[in-house]
Amino acid sequence: MTKIATFNVNGVNGRLPVLLRWLAEARPDVVCLQELKAPDEKFPVKALEAAGYGAIWHGQKSWNGVAILAHGAEPVETRRGLPGDPDDTHSRYIEAAVNGVLIGGLYLPNGNPWPGKKFEYKLRWFERLKAHAAELLTTGAPVVLAGDYNVMPTDIDVYAPDRWQDDALFRIEVREAYAALMAQGWTDALRELHPGEQIFTFWDYLRARWPRNAGLRIDHLLLSPSMAPRLRQAEVDRHVRGWEKASDHAPVWIVLDD
Repeated sequence: MTKIATFNVNGVNGRLPVLLRWLAEARPDVVCLQELKAPDEKFPVKALEAAGYGAIWHGQKSWNGVAILAHGAEPVETRRGLPGDPDDTHSRYIEAAVNGVLIGGLYLPNGNPWPGKKFEYKLRWFERLKAHAAELLTTGAPVVLAGDYNVMPTDIDVYAPDRWQDDALFRIEVREAYAALMAQGWTDALRELHPGEQIFTFWDYLRARWPRNAGLRIDHLLLSPSMAPRLRQAEVDRHVRGWEKASDHAPVWIVLDD
């Protein structure tokens, strides 16, 4: 069995105790991290090595940043940044081979406010992701695309859908882009094993949204066709959101047959 997780840590150094506590508790084999909010030289590689994890990372000062961790192994980097825009300086995509599986770790742009340049950038980034995802499928390799997609795919993925219609995480253009990505042949692991169930992965710090369970499902693990039959579990460690100094996201993980 292989356990693969995604976790938007919302600052890898400020929340390092939370991350290390969760790694020791959950013992995932592979983890995709988002929102490192740290330049490359500030990534806590020594602390993660001491916890048993090899790592690759693509950092950025103050915001963005992605990483892939592997327990007892060194991820073999295959890509850093999405193709299609050489002028894009955001650290939002990293890819590695880990134990025979290709892992793409991503942090899709938020896109707010709508309308505006940030929303347009989000849609352009989504198009680049779709193009690269299609290329990955042509290889026939086992692939997992994991991360913070900043998309609630359907009404059940948001606590009050009527209030979110003009938000960049729920605009129809964004949901259609996600649906088009899925139509390539990917499987949304959490939804596959929990059809019709309202599950959240993010709760804003504002307006008591965590105590009220007013959440969003925006963190997803997508499986290529050869990986989907291996899916055995898919869950959210929602209790982690209740820890002291927690991220506003909870870790999401899957278990695959080897």
